[in-house]
Amino acid sequence: MAKVIVACQTISDEVNKLLEEMQVEYPIIWIESGLHNYPERLKKRLTDEITHLDNVDTVILAFGYCGNALLGLSSPKAHIVVPRVDDCISLLLGSVKRRLEFTRRTACYFLTRGWMVYENNIMREYERCVARYGEKRASRIMHTIMGHYRRLVLIDTGAFPLEQCVKESLAFAQKMGLEHEVVPGSLDYLKKLLWGPWDDDFIVLPPGKPLTLKDFRLDWKEVSGAEEVVRY
Repeated sequence: MAKVIVACQTISDEVNKLLEEMQVEYPIIWIESGLHNYPERLKKRLTDEITHLDNVDTVILAFGYCGNALLGLSSPKAHIVVPRVDDCISLLLGSVKRRLEFTRRTACYFLTRGWMVYENNIMREYERCVARYGEKRASRIMHTIMGHYRRLVLIDTGAFPLEQCVKESLAFAQKMGLEHEVVPGSLDYLKKLLWGPWDDDFIVLPPGKPLTLKDFRLDWKEVSGAEEVVRY
């Protein structure tokens, strides 16, 4: 069976680690993470990539729901496999359930190295504000933006060097008056996505069938009500 992985660049550390461990070389199409800012552009990019694939039986889509960006996606010729998660945070924590265990307790801002390197994350926003307004005003702006957050949570997936990420995220947390925590991630869900078995944790779409909101089977009220966010 010919497989292709279409993955968000944000989780490239984790995907590459698993591919190296399993010693397989599936073709990968990396999608730039900045497209999360523009769901319609992300949807168009994914549609273009999937539609133009030839000689492929299965497209493994390493994305979550991602704010409607995946809705309506289909492949004319191949099956599409999608994890039943709201976004990559749940994928890297191992489940939506574990993510909600964090966010039910307190409002969290999650990071991995991928978000720190590729995303327009809150730390980069702070640096831009400092350059434009000076540190004092930038601090006031960021405290307003981050006002309801209580913790900055770095997810240690085991796929990247931790020391520099801890240093940078801790420094920012201290500036913002946030608790800083490093929590272990899990690559089990991602590993199952890449190699199976594709059980009830996954959506498996036959050729021609579009992806719908109901396919995710998530409690959207609970998921959307969690006081946390990752800024793309």
